[in-house]
Parts: sequence; C-alpha cells; structure tokens
Amino acid sequence: MAKLRHIAISAKDLETTAQFYEKAFGMERVRQSKVAIMLSDGVVSLAILHLRSNDNAPDERGPDYIGLHHIGFLVDDVPGVSADVEEAGGTYHGQIQNVGNGPEFERKYRDPNGVVLDVTSKEHATSSWRVPVE
Repeated sequence: MAKLRHIAISAKDLETTAQFYEKAFGMERVRQSKVAIMLSDGVVSLAILHLRSNDNAPDERGPDYIGLHHIGFLVDDVPGVSADVEEAGGTYHGQIQNVGNGPEFERKYRDPNGVVLDVTSKEHATSSWRVPVE
C-alpha cells in the first residue's frame, strides 16, 4: 500500500516559511539547498520550495506561483505502482530535476485534476525526503 509521506509547497520566502512551520508545528530542518528547505515531523517530509523561472527546476505554473506544488507517495514497487497510476488515469510528468537515481526510484505524474504527485522508492525517500521507511 502506498503511503503519503511528502508534501511540497512553493513559497515566496524560503526562510520565513520554514521558520513558521518549525515554530508552529515543531518541524525539524533535515536538508537545505538554494531552492528548497526540507522539514520533517519524523514521518512526513514537508518541502518548502522557491522555484523561479531562472532556476534549475522552473515551475511551468509561472515564477510567481505560490501554494501546493506536489505530493509524494512512498511505494514498494515504483514501476508496478506507476503502471497502476497510469491505468487509473494518471499521466506521466517526468522525474525530479538533479536527482540521478533513475525511473526505478522516483517518477512524477499528474492526477486527473492536474495535481502533480511523486511515486517514490524507499531509497529516494531516505536520501531526499529524509523520512524513515518501514
């Protein structure tokens, strides 16, 4: 069974937004880059993203988009669940930028409403989201 373990939001100010979630909910900072601060409650990863059109991972929704960016599901079998997603009506949307693990570790899809979602292996969840896996 897939487990929701990752939520990413696009924000105007990385640091201010991350500090809000740290102070309000006790989230812990587990990783940081130029375009993202990764927080965790020990179960779920919350990525605060600041993606602009001139960055390595531009958002097709435009440089000023703020809000839900994508959600991520931890699965045991990325290729198998990917086939299920496509059979259910999801459309392939590519892979995360600058992560060299390959399609057996992480794939992006859009649901029937256009919401972006990750189908992710335990290896990717451990290295990128920094959440424990069972």
